[in-house]
Amino acid sequence: MAKRDVAEHGAQRPARAAGLETVRDLIDVPLDAWHALEARAIEPSGYVLANWALAVNAFAHQRTDVSVLTAWAAKAPNRLIGLLPVIPFSRAFRLPLPVLINADVYGTLSTPLLDRDAAPEALSAMITQARQRGARALVLFNVSLDGPAMQTLRKVLGANNLGPRVITSHHRACLDATRDAEDVLRDALGSKKLKDLRRQRNRLAEHGDVSFHVARTPDDVAAALDRFLVLEASGWKGTRGTALSQNAGDEAFIRQATSALAARGQCEIVTLMAGATPVASALMVRHLDRAYYFKIGIDERFAKYSPGVQLTLDVTRHLCADPAIASADSTAAPGHPMIDPIWRDRLAIGDVVLPLRPHDPVATLAYAMLSVRHHAREQAKRLIRRLRKR
Repeated sequence: MAKRDVAEHGAQRPARAAGLETVRDLIDVPLDAWHALEARAIEPSGYVLANWALAVNAFAHQRTDVSVLTAWAAKAPNRLIGLLPVIPFSRAFRLPLPVLINADVYGTLSTPLLDRDAAPEALSAMITQARQRGARALVLFNVSLDGPAMQTLRKVLGANNLGPRVITSHHRACLDATRDAEDVLRDALGSKKLKDLRRQRNRLAEHGDVSFHVARTPDDVAAALDRFLVLEASGWKGTRGTALSQNAGDEAFIRQATSALAARGQCEIVTLMAGATPVASALMVRHLDRAYYFKIGIDERFAKYSPGVQLTLDVTRHLCADPAIASADSTAAPGHPMIDPIWRDRLAIGDVVLPLRPHDPVATLAYAMLSVRHHAREQAKRLIRRLRKR
């Protein structure tokens, strides 16, 4: 597709179709309506924010040209009450099943945006829309299993004698940011570990005064992003070829997304400095009262000082001191060795199949195939970990 700036997105132009309820492509969702839904969402979902998802759709490697399920209020047809980016099952898995799956929005959370005052109406309309497009099931990857969106979804499906089937689930680290930061860190790490970390920080200070910086404005975020991209590419992600700056599309996406989000107060980049040298940096997305710890990069020359941990200690203090933030999602893999010992609260995340008709063999087949795929991937990960240890 032709690359376009998010600012040129169709907020100021009509949808292609005759009515808003028939919008099919992500780029045709009116931007003002999308932003308004973000503010009314029943649950935070930082990677389905308009300026994030549209940047992914415009630029990110193998994540462009995404469709969408939308719902509009019956009595206020310009009021968007539900949104979920989707792609066909065949695009993701090269198999022609009549199934829609939520699009990969370059973040490990894809909970649909639902209006808190009309969530059941929104989900019912989106399910109807999926059926009208010929889908026999919906597959949602990386959704919050215990949040109000999934609770509402269970009720809506239950009213039609349907229910979600969980393919896989796990618990990942999150932070209760309503607590005092020092209490959080003391309870998680203990006095001895905190003392060891202070000793490491003092040794890091031998390379220059240690300071923590938060970039919020678009200009500051752009400068901080340059530092972050260099740090990320200098480490193991660069070695594996997965750093954002190593793919032109991915770099264009993250530059567009962070700039546009920062203009709305929905993005921060945090950096730990030793003198003039950045030793660790992370990108953070914000939606409603939740922050998302998207990616971290460190200068591995300072690895013996635990720069990633040191940065996370400062991030914890920063978020706990912010009255607008009640929680933070690590967006990390379960059992992550750095974040799990520090952020001890847990968020249930999973992949689910949603049948759209009772006793539908297509939904059963999709569930079986994805369960086998998950098992095979877990086996492969275990093998890779063994090989790396050797």
